[in-house]
Amino acid sequence: MGMVVHDELRSEVGRVLAAAGVGPHSRLCCALSGGVDSVSLFTLLCSLQAPFGYALSAAHVHHGLSPNADAWAAACARRCERAGVPFQLFRVTVARDHPGGLEAAAREARRAALDRVECDWLVLGHHQDDQAETVLFRLLRGAGVHGAAAMAALDRPRSARCPGRLRPLLGVRRAQILAWARAAGLRWEEDESNADERYTRNALRRQLLPAAERIFPAAVPALARAAENFREADTLLDELAALDAAACGGAPLSRSAALALGAARLGNLLRWQLRGAGALAPSRARLVEAVRQLCAAGADTPLRLVLGDRACCAYRDALWLEAAAPAPLPPAQRWHGQAALPWGQGEVVFAGAEGEGLSRVRLAAAAEVSLAPRREGMKLRLDSRRPRRSFKNLCQEAAIPAWLRARLPVLWVDGEPAWVAGIGVAAEFACAAGETGVVPRWHAAAAGADPARGVS
Repeated sequence: MGMVVHDELRSEVGRVLAAAGVGPHSRLCCALSGGVDSVSLFTLLCSLQAPFGYALSAAHVHHGLSPNADAWAAACARRCERAGVPFQLFRVTVARDHPGGLEAAAREARRAALDRVECDWLVLGHHQDDQAETVLFRLLRGAGVHGAAAMAALDRPRSARCPGRLRPLLGVRRAQILAWARAAGLRWEEDESNADERYTRNALRRQLLPAAERIFPAAVPALARAAENFREADTLLDELAALDAAACGGAPLSRSAALALGAARLGNLLRWQLRGAGALAPSRARLVEAVRQLCAAGADTPLRLVLGDRACCAYRDALWLEAAAPAPLPPAQRWHGQAALPWGQGEVVFAGAEGEGLSRVRLAAAAEVSLAPRREGMKLRLDSRRPRRSFKNLCQEAAIPAWLRARLPVLWVDGEPAWVAGIGVAAEFACAAGETGVVPRWHAAAAGADPARGVS
């Protein structure tokens, strides 16, 4: 029996490694807590190293929450030394005031630490019982399709800086792992906090899931199948969001095209963009309210709606996400005829033209031309027949919202404002008919956007 289980577990781990394309050039790191699941996984990975040819290491996260934490770390280090596997120890500080509680704080600290491991794949010991527990936990907290999809056996890397995740035991029951570990004569550490039912997940594991299995004997595999169904639906929603984003112009989105999608698809698109930006997920209520305000507002109404650490902004026909607390603007930059200068999340592009934009002759004769933010008391004359007007009045006339005004790039010529993005060119610097000119345009970066892109 032990050999059958061993072969099943080894085959299951090998199947997931093969699906991920693991081979001789792959670097795998086993997240080794010291418990039975991770110790079993580590042992199986050691046995598969020769046929697959990958480089194997292990990492342990020391949370400092248990009086036994030092002993667990030492046991993991000894295990790796005996196996000849490189070992990394991460000591983390777990926030005691985390809004999600100590469990959530520990998970975040552990994930952040393991994200720093230099490897291609981080291999985790989650099993089918963990999956069922996660699905139940998230459903009881009102999760949507993405949250209820829980964990995947294979998660591709989110970025070049973070390893992918493999969970090769996700289809295996914990009882199978325990039976094999005992048959193999393995020794492991027991975390005393796993018995503390003050922690929500422990209460689910020790009370709710056993009760569900008494009524539905196949509750655990059924919940795991539900996660697969949710993941399939989540993939389809992501594909729909990608199609909608392309149809709405990318970044920034066309506001009118996005609103034409309807509330449900617009909400799905914003949720997808937030997740792609690595933003914290807003509550459903907050997202629904943001979509309601977008749909209810007039087509030209400027909006800035905070969604956690991101803000959804609408200005003219542009709709985009940006950091809720925008990055500081760059210092003044001298312009010597460059094709572009960086600005905020994008750049100001200077294009040649005839009979429009700024007079190239005036620019060439200036002692200093620089790109910089507005200055206090700044005034501008857009029409030579009219007096100068305040920056505030010009912004109001151009329907530029107050939260955007300080971020508008200004081209200064010998201390005078010659051009302001979204407002225009000062009359005294304007190009005459038939004269060679320069047209500045503020363009957004591809990953998030400023509304004055393409506006001279």
